[in-house]
Amino acid sequence: MSEQTSPIQPAAAARPARVMSGMRVSGRLHIGHFFGALQNWVKLQSEYECFFGAMDWHGMTTAYKSPQEIGPWTREMIAEFIAWGVDPEKSTLFIQSHVPEHLELFMIFANLTPMGWLERVNTWKDAVDEMKSTDTHNLGRFAYPVLQAADIAIYRAQKIPVGADQVAHLEISREIVRRFNHLYKAKLPEMNPLLTEVPLVTGLDGRKMSKSYGNTLYLTEDSEKDLKKKVNMMVTDTARVRREDVGEPTRCSVYGYHKLYSTTEDLEWVEQGCRSAGIGCGDCKGRLAANIEKISAGPREKKKELLNNSNLLDSIINAGCEKARKEAQLTLKIVRKSMKWS
Repeated sequence: MSEQTSPIQPAAAARPARVMSGMRVSGRLHIGHFFGALQNWVKLQSEYECFFGAMDWHGMTTAYKSPQEIGPWTREMIAEFIAWGVDPEKSTLFIQSHVPEHLELFMIFANLTPMGWLERVNTWKDAVDEMKSTDTHNLGRFAYPVLQAADIAIYRAQKIPVGADQVAHLEISREIVRRFNHLYKAKLPEMNPLLTEVPLVTGLDGRKMSKSYGNTLYLTEDSEKDLKKKVNMMVTDTARVRREDVGEPTRCSVYGYHKLYSTTEDLEWVEQGCRSAGIGCGDCKGRLAANIEKISAGPREKKKELLNNSNLLDSIINAGCEKARKEAQLTLKIVRKSMKWS
Protein backbone atom coordinates (compact mmCIF):
# COMPACT_ATOMS: atom_id res chain seq x y z
CA MET A 1 0.00 0.00 0.00
CA SER A 2 1.61 3.24 -1.09
CA GLU A 3 1.91 6.11 1.34
CA GLN A 4 0.03 9.24 0.50
CA THR A 5 1.30 12.58 1.66
CA SER A 6 -1.01 15.53 2.29
CA PRO A 7 -0.18 18.56 0.26
CA ILE A 8 1.32 21.33 2.31
CA GLN A 9 -1.16 24.14 2.67
CA PRO A 10 0.35 27.54 1.95
CA ALA A 11 0.24 29.96 4.83
CA ALA A 12 -2.51 32.52 4.56
CA ALA A 13 -1.22 35.83 3.32
CA ALA A 14 -1.17 38.54 5.95
CA ARG A 15 -3.96 41.06 5.42
CA PRO A 16 -2.63 44.52 4.63
CA ALA A 17 -3.12 47.19 7.27
CA ARG A 18 -6.16 49.39 6.82
CA VAL A 19 -5.78 53.08 6.03
CA MET A 20 -8.50 55.71 6.34
CA SER A 21 -8.35 59.30 5.21
CA GLY A 22 -10.77 61.91 3.98
CA MET A 23 -11.14 65.46 2.76
CA ARG A 24 -13.58 67.96 4.17
CA VAL A 25 -16.03 69.12 1.52
CA SER A 26 -15.62 72.88 1.41
CA GLY A 27 -15.37 73.69 -2.29
CA ARG A 28 -13.22 72.76 -5.25
CA LEU A 29 -9.85 71.11 -4.69
CA HIS A 30 -6.68 73.10 -5.20
CA ILE A 31 -3.08 71.97 -5.55
CA GLY A 32 -2.56 71.99 -1.78
CA HIS A 33 -5.06 69.13 -1.54
CA PHE A 34 -3.15 67.16 -4.16
CA PHE A 35 0.36 67.58 -2.79
CA GLY A 36 -0.84 67.42 0.82
CA ALA A 37 -2.92 64.24 0.52
CA LEU A 38 -4.23 63.03 -2.83
CA GLN A 39 -0.83 62.30 -4.35
CA ASN A 40 -0.01 60.14 -1.34
CA TRP A 41 -3.34 58.29 -1.48
CA VAL A 42 -2.52 57.08 -4.98
CA LYS A 43 0.69 55.52 -3.65
CA LEU A 44 -0.87 54.04 -0.51
CA GLN A 45 -3.62 52.15 -2.35
CA SER A 46 -1.08 49.71 -3.76
CA GLU A 47 0.23 48.79 -0.31
CA TYR A 48 -2.72 49.09 2.08
CA GLU A 49 -6.45 48.47 2.26
CA CYS A 50 -7.68 52.03 1.84
CA PHE A 51 -10.90 53.87 2.67
CA PHE A 52 -11.03 57.41 1.30
CA GLY A 53 -13.95 59.70 2.00
CA ALA A 54 -15.57 62.94 0.93
CA MET A 55 -16.44 64.29 4.37
CA ASP A 56 -19.58 66.34 3.80
CA TRP A 57 -20.79 66.38 7.42
CA HIS A 58 -17.53 68.11 8.30
CA GLY A 59 -18.16 70.56 5.47
CA MET A 60 -21.54 71.42 6.95
CA THR A 61 -19.91 72.85 10.08
CA THR A 62 -19.07 75.99 8.11
CA ALA A 63 -21.42 75.71 5.09
CA TYR A 64 -24.65 75.08 7.00
CA LYS A 65 -26.20 78.23 5.53
CA SER A 66 -25.67 76.99 1.96
CA PRO A 67 -26.20 73.22 2.13
CA GLN A 68 -27.34 73.15 -1.51
CA GLU A 69 -23.69 73.59 -2.49
CA ILE A 70 -22.45 70.56 -0.56
CA GLY A 71 -23.93 67.92 -2.91
CA PRO A 72 -22.33 69.18 -6.15
CA TRP A 73 -19.00 69.77 -4.41
CA THR A 74 -19.09 66.24 -3.01
CA ARG A 75 -19.69 64.58 -6.38
CA GLU A 76 -17.00 66.74 -7.91
CA MET A 77 -14.59 65.71 -5.16
CA ILE A 78 -15.10 61.99 -5.82
CA ALA A 79 -14.62 62.60 -9.55
CA GLU A 80 -11.44 64.51 -8.72
CA PHE A 81 -10.11 61.63 -6.62
CA ILE A 82 -10.57 59.22 -9.51
CA ALA A 83 -9.26 61.60 -12.15
CA TRP A 84 -5.95 61.94 -10.30
CA GLY A 85 -5.44 58.20 -9.90
CA VAL A 86 -7.38 56.88 -6.91
CA ASP A 87 -8.68 53.57 -8.25
CA PRO A 88 -12.16 52.52 -7.04
CA GLU A 89 -11.16 48.92 -7.72
CA LYS A 90 -8.29 49.21 -5.24
CA SER A 91 -9.71 51.71 -2.74
CA THR A 92 -13.11 52.17 -1.15
CA LEU A 93 -14.45 55.62 -1.99
CA PHE A 94 -17.37 56.84 0.09
CA ILE A 95 -19.38 59.90 1.02
CA GLN A 96 -19.53 60.44 4.78
CA SER A 97 -23.24 61.26 5.00
CA HIS A 98 -24.11 58.16 2.94
CA VAL A 99 -22.76 56.01 5.78
CA PRO A 100 -24.98 57.00 8.73
CA GLU A 101 -23.08 54.65 11.03
CA HIS A 102 -20.52 57.45 11.35
CA LEU A 103 -23.07 59.44 13.34
CA GLU A 104 -24.11 56.55 15.56
CA LEU A 105 -20.52 55.93 16.62
CA PHE A 106 -20.07 59.69 16.99
CA MET A 107 -22.93 59.78 19.52
CA ILE A 108 -21.39 56.93 21.49
CA PHE A 109 -17.99 58.62 21.51
CA ALA A 110 -19.54 62.02 22.32
CA ASN A 111 -20.95 60.70 25.58
CA LEU A 112 -17.61 59.41 26.82
CA THR A 113 -15.44 62.33 25.68
CA PRO A 114 -14.75 64.87 28.48
CA MET A 115 -15.46 68.48 27.59
CA GLY A 116 -11.99 69.43 28.76
CA TRP A 117 -10.40 67.38 26.01
CA LEU A 118 -12.24 69.38 23.34
CA GLU A 119 -11.69 72.75 25.01
CA ARG A 120 -7.93 72.19 24.80
CA VAL A 121 -7.91 71.48 21.05
CA ASN A 122 -5.72 74.17 19.48
CA THR A 123 -7.73 74.44 16.28
CA TRP A 124 -10.76 75.38 18.38
CA LYS A 125 -8.98 77.81 20.73
CA ASP A 126 -7.00 79.54 17.99
CA ALA A 127 -9.97 80.12 15.69
CA VAL A 128 -12.59 81.36 18.19
CA ASP A 129 -12.54 84.97 16.94
CA GLU A 130 -12.73 83.88 13.30
CA MET A 131 -15.60 81.49 14.07
CA LYS A 132 -17.59 84.15 15.90
CA SER A 133 -17.12 86.66 13.07
CA THR A 134 -18.34 84.12 10.48
CA ASP A 135 -21.17 82.73 12.63
CA THR A 136 -19.57 79.27 12.72
CA HIS A 137 -18.91 79.17 16.48
CA ASN A 138 -21.13 76.12 16.76
CA LEU A 139 -21.41 72.69 18.35
CA GLY A 140 -20.50 70.99 15.08
CA ARG A 141 -17.07 72.62 14.99
CA PHE A 142 -16.53 72.10 18.71
CA ALA A 143 -17.30 68.38 18.40
CA TYR A 144 -15.34 68.04 15.15
CA PRO A 145 -12.59 65.91 16.79
CA VAL A 146 -15.16 63.42 18.12
CA LEU A 147 -16.70 62.91 14.68
CA GLN A 148 -13.17 62.57 13.28
CA ALA A 149 -12.46 59.80 15.78
CA ALA A 150 -15.69 58.06 14.73
CA ASP A 151 -14.80 58.47 11.04
CA ILE A 152 -11.62 56.52 11.63
CA ALA A 153 -12.83 53.97 14.15
CA ILE A 154 -15.95 53.03 12.16
CA TYR A 155 -13.63 51.34 9.63
CA ARG A 156 -11.30 49.96 12.30
CA ALA A 157 -8.46 51.76 10.57
CA GLN A 158 -4.97 51.27 11.92
CA LYS A 159 -3.02 53.86 9.97
CA ILE A 160 -3.85 57.47 9.17
CA PRO A 161 -1.66 59.34 6.66
CA VAL A 162 -0.69 62.70 8.15
CA GLY A 163 2.14 65.17 8.01
CA ALA A 164 4.33 65.60 11.08
CA ASP A 165 2.48 68.80 12.02
CA GLN A 166 -0.84 66.90 12.19
CA VAL A 167 0.17 64.13 14.59
CA ALA A 168 -1.11 66.09 17.59
CA HIS A 169 -4.54 66.40 15.95
CA LEU A 170 -4.74 62.61 15.70
CA GLU A 171 -3.92 62.08 19.38
CA ILE A 172 -7.38 63.02 20.63
CA SER A 173 -8.87 60.33 18.34
CA ARG A 174 -6.51 57.81 19.92
CA GLU A 175 -7.51 58.97 23.41
CA ILE A 176 -11.20 58.58 22.64
CA VAL A 177 -10.72 55.05 21.33
CA ARG A 178 -8.51 54.18 24.31
CA ARG A 179 -11.22 55.38 26.69
CA PHE A 180 -13.85 53.36 24.85
CA ASN A 181 -11.67 50.24 25.03
CA HIS A 182 -10.96 50.83 28.73
CA LEU A 183 -14.59 51.39 29.70
CA TYR A 184 -16.00 48.44 27.79
CA LYS A 185 -13.03 46.05 27.68
CA ALA A 186 -13.17 46.38 23.91
CA LYS A 187 -10.47 46.01 21.28
CA LEU A 188 -11.10 48.68 18.68
CA PRO A 189 -7.75 49.28 17.00
CA GLU A 190 -5.95 52.46 17.97
CA MET A 191 -5.14 54.58 14.98
CA ASN A 192 -1.49 55.37 14.39
CA PRO A 193 -0.03 58.11 12.21
CA LEU A 194 1.42 57.07 8.89
CA LEU A 195 3.89 59.89 8.49
CA THR A 196 4.12 61.33 5.02
CA GLU A 197 6.17 64.12 3.55
CA VAL A 198 3.96 67.11 2.82
CA PRO A 199 5.64 69.85 0.79
CA LEU A 200 4.92 73.45 1.69
CA VAL A 201 2.51 74.79 -0.93
CA THR A 202 2.00 78.53 -0.70
CA GLY A 203 -0.55 80.60 -2.54
CA LEU A 204 0.21 82.35 -5.80
CA ASP A 205 1.17 85.48 -3.83
CA GLY A 206 3.44 83.65 -1.39
CA ARG A 207 0.91 83.71 1.46
CA LYS A 208 -1.05 80.74 2.78
CA MET A 209 -3.21 79.31 -0.01
CA SER A 210 -6.80 80.34 0.66
CA LYS A 211 -9.90 80.95 -1.43
CA SER A 212 -10.54 84.08 0.63
CA TYR A 213 -7.19 85.49 -0.56
CA GLY A 214 -7.94 84.64 -4.19
CA ASN A 215 -4.51 83.02 -4.47
CA THR A 216 -5.46 79.42 -5.19
CA LEU A 217 -4.52 77.24 -8.14
CA TYR A 218 -7.28 74.69 -8.64
CA LEU A 219 -6.47 71.14 -9.64
CA THR A 220 -8.72 70.89 -12.68
CA GLU A 221 -11.09 73.86 -12.58
CA ASP A 222 -8.51 76.17 -14.14
CA SER A 223 -8.32 75.94 -17.94
CA GLU A 224 -5.03 76.24 -19.79
CA LYS A 225 -5.81 79.93 -20.35
CA ASP A 226 -6.64 80.39 -16.64
CA LEU A 227 -3.40 78.68 -15.65
CA LYS A 228 -1.30 81.01 -17.76
CA LYS A 229 -3.12 84.04 -16.39
CA LYS A 230 -2.68 82.96 -12.77
CA VAL A 231 0.98 82.00 -13.18
CA ASN A 232 1.71 85.36 -14.81
CA MET A 233 0.32 87.07 -11.71
CA MET A 234 2.67 85.20 -9.35
CA VAL A 235 5.04 87.11 -7.09
CA THR A 236 8.71 86.92 -8.12
CA ASP A 237 12.01 88.00 -6.56
CA THR A 238 11.58 91.72 -5.83
CA ALA A 239 15.29 92.25 -6.55
CA ARG A 240 14.63 91.64 -10.26
CA VAL A 241 13.26 95.03 -11.20
CA ARG A 242 14.65 94.93 -14.75
CA ARG A 243 15.20 92.06 -17.16
CA GLU A 244 19.00 92.31 -16.78
CA ASP A 245 18.92 92.18 -12.96
CA VAL A 246 20.08 88.89 -11.46
CA GLY A 247 17.74 87.14 -9.06
CA GLU A 248 17.64 84.45 -6.42
CA PRO A 249 15.17 81.60 -7.14
CA THR A 250 14.70 80.68 -3.48
CA ARG A 251 13.09 84.10 -2.90
CA CYS A 252 10.58 83.52 -5.68
CA SER A 253 7.15 81.82 -5.46
CA VAL A 254 7.48 80.66 -9.06
CA TYR A 255 10.54 78.58 -8.18
CA GLY A 256 8.62 76.86 -5.37
CA TYR A 257 6.02 75.76 -7.90
CA HIS A 258 8.73 74.61 -10.32
CA LYS A 259 9.93 72.24 -7.57
CA LEU A 260 6.47 70.67 -7.55
CA TYR A 261 5.79 70.47 -11.27
CA SER A 262 9.07 70.61 -13.18
CA THR A 263 11.88 68.20 -14.04
CA THR A 264 15.39 68.34 -12.65
CA GLU A 265 16.56 69.78 -15.96
CA ASP A 266 13.99 72.56 -15.77
CA LEU A 267 14.98 73.35 -12.19
CA GLU A 268 18.60 73.71 -13.26
CA TRP A 269 17.50 75.94 -16.14
CA VAL A 270 15.57 78.15 -13.71
CA GLU A 271 18.38 78.33 -11.15
CA GLN A 272 21.12 79.13 -13.62
CA GLY A 273 19.05 81.44 -15.77
CA CYS A 274 17.66 83.46 -12.86
CA ARG A 275 20.98 83.87 -11.07
CA SER A 276 22.72 84.97 -14.29
CA ALA A 277 19.79 86.99 -15.70
CA GLY A 278 19.95 84.62 -18.64
CA ILE A 279 16.16 84.25 -18.55
CA GLY A 280 13.44 86.69 -17.61
CA CYS A 281 10.62 86.13 -15.17
CA GLY A 282 8.24 85.82 -18.11
CA ASP A 283 10.32 82.95 -19.52
CA CYS A 284 10.31 81.22 -16.14
CA LYS A 285 6.55 81.61 -15.72
CA GLY A 286 5.88 80.41 -19.24
CA ARG A 287 7.82 77.20 -18.66
CA LEU A 288 5.99 76.64 -15.37
CA ALA A 289 2.54 77.16 -16.89
CA ALA A 290 3.37 74.67 -19.65
CA ASN A 291 4.54 72.08 -17.12
CA ILE A 292 1.43 72.47 -14.97
CA GLU A 293 -0.79 72.09 -18.03
CA LYS A 294 1.10 68.98 -19.09
CA ILE A 295 0.25 67.31 -15.76
CA SER A 296 -3.28 68.71 -15.39
CA ALA A 297 -4.70 68.17 -18.88
CA GLY A 298 -5.35 64.43 -18.51
CA PRO A 299 -7.05 64.57 -15.07
CA ARG A 300 -9.07 67.61 -16.17
CA GLU A 301 -10.50 65.65 -19.10
CA LYS A 302 -11.07 62.52 -17.00
CA LYS A 303 -12.98 64.49 -14.37
CA LYS A 304 -15.09 66.14 -17.07
CA GLU A 305 -15.98 62.73 -18.53
CA LEU A 306 -17.01 61.40 -15.11
CA LEU A 307 -19.20 64.41 -14.31
CA ASN A 308 -20.83 64.17 -17.73
CA ASN A 309 -21.51 60.43 -17.24
CA SER A 310 -23.66 60.59 -14.12
CA ASN A 311 -24.67 56.92 -14.33
CA LEU A 312 -21.05 55.77 -14.17
CA LEU A 313 -20.14 58.17 -11.37
CA ASP A 314 -23.25 57.22 -9.39
CA SER A 315 -22.46 53.51 -9.75
CA ILE A 316 -18.92 54.08 -8.43
CA ILE A 317 -20.20 56.15 -5.49
CA ASN A 318 -22.99 53.69 -4.65
CA ALA A 319 -20.65 50.69 -4.76
CA GLY A 320 -18.11 52.41 -2.55
CA CYS A 321 -20.71 53.56 -0.03
CA GLU A 322 -22.25 50.09 0.10
CA LYS A 323 -18.88 48.51 0.85
CA ALA A 324 -18.15 51.19 3.44
CA ARG A 325 -21.53 50.64 5.13
CA LYS A 326 -20.93 46.90 5.45
CA GLU A 327 -17.67 47.53 7.27
CA ALA A 328 -19.28 50.25 9.39
CA GLN A 329 -22.18 48.00 10.36
CA LEU A 330 -19.75 45.27 11.39
CA THR A 331 -17.93 47.77 13.61
CA LEU A 332 -21.18 48.79 15.30
CA LYS A 333 -21.96 45.14 16.03
CA ILE A 334 -18.56 44.88 17.73
CA VAL A 335 -19.17 48.15 19.60
CA ARG A 336 -22.65 47.20 20.83
CA LYS A 337 -21.52 43.74 21.89
CA SER A 338 -18.63 45.25 23.84
CA MET A 339 -21.04 47.65 25.55
CA LYS A 340 -23.57 44.85 26.19
CA TRP A 341 -26.08 47.12 24.49
CA SER A 342 -28.33 45.18 22.10
